[in-house]
Amino acid sequence: MGLRENDLRDLVYKIIEIDSYKSKMGSDAEIVTLCFTVNEHDPAKDLVDFIEKGYSFVLDADATSSEQSDGSFKVFVEMERNEDVPSQIVELIDGVSNLTGINDFRFRYYKGFQSIPLSLNSLSETIPLDTDTYDILVNESNMNNFKNFFNKSYLEEINLTAEEDLIIKKAYADPVEFKIKNFGTSTQVLESIKDKINMNDYAEILFLTKYIGDYNITKFGNRTLTLENKGHMLVVERI
Repeated sequence: MGLRENDLRDLVYKIIEIDSYKSKMGSDAEIVTLCFTVNEHDPAKDLVDFIEKGYSFVLDADATSSEQSDGSFKVFVEMERNEDVPSQIVELIDGVSNLTGINDFRFRYYKGFQSIPLSLNSLSETIPLDTDTYDILVNESNMNNFKNFFNKSYLEEINLTAEEDLIIKKAYADPVEFKIKNFGTSTQVLESIKDKINMNDYAEILFLTKYIGDYNITKFGNRTLTLENKGHMLVVERI
């Protein structure tokens, strides 16, 4: 029996990832990859079946056979990179919305820190639609890529959860988890922070400096922390 409306309610996260994973069908410059995060294995397989049977423009869909570190499962979708991709993704998401009851899907592009509301316009403005544009994007030094932002750190693992929490891990140490609040150029981000600099809590700044590495780390108020690298600033709160 096929899936019906709301059969996957509360089972699929509303943030999808685009071009964050390598294609298995061909060159990354020629293939767009989508990744959904699903709470359980059987619903992940059901979502794969729905997508493969319902959308002819999908080249392949597959689910991970084992759970991720947070207990979730990934569903990967591959499509040809061309000018129709934004409208095709919107069509696919419309179908998934009927199954999940999610009407406010967001997407995170190429390991960016922050997600974007999913719409035809935002997809068209963000996703490279040909190989040349894709190559230019990935070869640029883009500090919005969290792997690049932490390129001088001591960290061995850097991950974003489906809820956009940042989890970092140093060798032989427990992981540290943050809630991401903002990211951008240092000037723009500092203008948005209303709290005053906390000059008294040196212990947390010292710990994070030893844990992360040579980053300009500042604490504002009781909870807000900023990390700066090459003119870009990440605002987080410890969890």
